[in-house]
Amino acid sequence: MLNLSKKSVHELIPQDRLYSLRALQSPGAARSLARWIVGLFLIFLVILFLPWQQNIHGGGVVTALSPANRPQIVPALISGRIESWKVQEGQYVHRGDTIAVLSEVKEKYFDPDFLKRMREQIEAKTNSLESKKKKADALENQLQAIRKTLTSKTEQLRSKLSAEEIKFENMRSLFDRNKILFNAGNITLSKFQDTESKYRSSEADFQNAKIELDRTNAEYQDKLFKTESERNNTLAEYYEGVAEVSKMKNELTNQQIRSERYHILAPQSGYVVRAMKAGFGETISEGESICNILPEAKDIAVEMYVKAMDVPLISTGRKVRIQFDGWPALQFSGWPSISVGTFGGTVKVIDYVTSKPGEFRILVVPDPASEPWPAQLRIGSGTKGWVMLDSVRVWFEIWRQLNGFPPSLYKVPAPVDNSKQKKNDGKAK
Repeated sequence: MLNLSKKSVHELIPQDRLYSLRALQSPGAARSLARWIVGLFLIFLVILFLPWQQNIHGGGVVTALSPANRPQIVPALISGRIESWKVQEGQYVHRGDTIAVLSEVKEKYFDPDFLKRMREQIEAKTNSLESKKKKADALENQLQAIRKTLTSKTEQLRSKLSAEEIKFENMRSLFDRNKILFNAGNITLSKFQDTESKYRSSEADFQNAKIELDRTNAEYQDKLFKTESERNNTLAEYYEGVAEVSKMKNELTNQQIRSERYHILAPQSGYVVRAMKAGFGETISEGESICNILPEAKDIAVEMYVKAMDVPLISTGRKVRIQFDGWPALQFSGWPSISVGTFGGTVKVIDYVTSKPGEFRILVVPDPASEPWPAQLRIGSGTKGWVMLDSVRVWFEIWRQLNGFPPSLYKVPAPVDNSKQKKNDGKAK
């Protein structure tokens, strides 16, 4: 076989006459495409080993860190009819400023002199109580006098009864002796009858003394019971009156407080952002909101919601990148250093219970080491946030996302104490 060079073959056989020779030539476009594919593949390999900032994404709104600085309703503490408005929507009010004035709608309080009449009733009832108290004191003094009289009478009657008993015992002894003498015939019948008459008289006097003592006790006990019963009834009426006066005073105080609540006052300084009732003459129920107040909050924060499986990875002090609605931003969640239009924050509060199904709330405050948040922010504006975790390789993050695994945290190992290690080595030796 002849060993012919490529050039000699080309010279012997014209290329324009053979199609297969023309097809064997490598086109320039294919070679360029191959170079681009190889180059992109190498770039992709390099990107796979670049560091990637793991993060947790969540949405939320702008709020205030302190609950006292969040929007609040202004309720009507009593039911009434709106007589006049003292403010307009969007107006700034100070704490204690009058927002609206109400008038009464309950018939019980229609009387303009209701408070005056209540005071008169209380005064009349108080005077009646004083009379009841004096009557109870007088009955108490009467009870003491009856007890003293009963004691004195009882002592007198007991002394009399004792004397009559002694006299009766003496006469009975004399009667017994005379009876023996009479039966023996030593004394006459007339003398015996005289002794017996005296004995019977003495016995009657003794029995009468006992009856008089019992009758006096019963008589004075009846007086004591009646007087004490009347005193107890008087005291019962007195205490009922005291309770009634206390109830009337309570009602008077309630009405005084109610009259002060016809003026609905601003609970704190802020802007009137929404009126729930319009015009004059509209009625409002007790506890119903008449308007909303937005305090001039200086402790702006972001209320962000994250998935429950990501909460264990978040701790207070974690860095956060935030994008506010209305501020153009170009966010690279994995490379926050090249993000544009986002603002820095730190995690301040992590809720212990779910706020939404499967989501937990965290509060983010401005990061003092980062750029300040816009001064034009309003409470309620929407936000997007990324809680920054640790750095991993891009290939690991792609693998994690494809498998649906949560972000992982890598703890830095604690530094080894060389002094303790030397001591342990010495003990081992």
